[in-house]
Order: sequence, then structure tokens, then C-alpha cells
Amino acid sequence: MYDKSTINQTEQGIFMSGHSKWSTIKHKKAKTDSLRAAEFQKFSREIIVASKLGGPDPAGNFRLRTAIEKAKAAGLPNDNIKRAIEKGAGSGSQENYDEMTYEGYAAGGVAVVIEAMTDNKNRTAGDIRSYFTKFNGNLGETGCVGWMFDKKGCITFNKEDVDYEKLFDAAINLDAEDIVEEDDEYKVYTSIPNLQPITEGLEKEGFKSTSAEFTRIPQNTIEVTDEKTAINIMRLLGRLEEHDDVQNVYANFDIDDDLMAKIENQI
Repeated sequence: MYDKSTINQTEQGIFMSGHSKWSTIKHKKAKTDSLRAAEFQKFSREIIVASKLGGPDPAGNFRLRTAIEKAKAAGLPNDNIKRAIEKGAGSGSQENYDEMTYEGYAAGGVAVVIEAMTDNKNRTAGDIRSYFTKFNGNLGETGCVGWMFDKKGCITFNKEDVDYEKLFDAAINLDAEDIVEEDDEYKVYTSIPNLQPITEGLEKEGFKSTSAEFTRIPQNTIEVTDEKTAINIMRLLGRLEEHDDVQNVYANFDIDDDLMAKIENQI
């Protein structure tokens, strides 16, 4: 049981390192039309795959329902969502994606895990390998760094939409593992099996999430202090996120705010 007044700071630091720092930069970059289009494509692919695997009815397909909610929160038009569901559920659809995971090391020995959906595995693997090489990293074999990350469920809420004290109490009573504050959001972390029941339990309590998804949390982080190394890491993550086939990117780096501010205009 957690004491809401003294959430474990070390654990919170691990939860918030690397991926969240990149997410902040990515959010700023996503204002460009090209990145917004790529983001929409990723949402559409997830909806297509979720519809194909679990059927087109969000009420009976948790993965589809959460994919739709996340897509709507990001501004994906309803027509796009409808078309993606129809593609996934249609027996004659030509959309066929394989879910792939790639692992490797960025500059400075930072571990990187990439989740992708692709209709051409050779193309995707070749592209990702070239990015690692260009930015002083190495694409490795499956399993080379995945063990460094814990798989968790993550339920996200806008701060302005919920009362923290009430959310904390409800989440802990439902056996959530932790709650952290990140920028303008609260994130509730769960075990993998508990993601759906806790999400639905919080909904019954009146808490509306913006997303509920699986994520990977680094067990430990690598502090990056060298400017060139930091730039290579962030450029690699940026290129990976821009790739149409890449859905999620996770890394175990930590860059302090001063260095991040210094390199922001170079990535």
C-alpha cells in the first residue's frame, strides 16, 4: 500500500526517465503537419489490428476501445476511425500487419526497444538498422535489451479532469501499483493482467482516462552528460518515431533539464 504523501521518489524517477523526456520533445515536434500525419497513421494501424483480432465492437474489444479513445484524444477524425475499423473487420481487406519488436543500443550504451506494425518486415528492419548505424548505435538481436524493461499497464488522465486524492484512493483500492505526475497528466501503473479491470473499475468510479495501454518501464537508467551523445540519442528516437511502421519507442536514458534545453534546437 502506498502513502500518497510520500510516493517513492526513486521509483517515480525510473518511471519518468527517458521515455517521458522524449515524449515532451515529441509533443512539441508533433505540431508539424508531417509528424501529425505519421501519428494519425499509427493510430489507424492500431485500430485496424485491434478490429481484426478482437472484432469491430468496442464494447467487447478492450484493445479496440482504448485505441479509439487514444486516437480521439489525439484528434484523429471520426471518419478515419470508422474506416480503420471497417478495414480491420472486413474479410476482403488487404491491410495485413505483423506486430514486431526490435531491440538495440543507442549512443552511450542506452537500451532501446521498438514496437512496430509492418506489412514488410524486411523493409522495416532495414530502415531501423540504418537509423541505429547513422546515429552511432547498434541494432541487436531479439532479447538483447528487452529484459531491462518491465512491462506494465499505464492509464493516463488529464490533470484538469480529475481530483488527485480521489484518483489515488480509487486506484490503490483497485490494486494499482503506482501513480505518478508527469507534465499535465496523472499516470496510473498496473500489472499487465490488471490493466483492463483497473481501467474499467476507475471508469465505474467516474474517472475518464485519455488512454489505457501497455508500456515498458526501464529497471535502471543511464545518465547522459555528453552533449554529442545526447544529440545522437534524441535524433535516433526522433527518426524512429517518424517511421510509419513504428508504434512505440522505449529507452532507458536520463538527461538533465539543462542539457536537454541546450540540445533541444539541435534535434
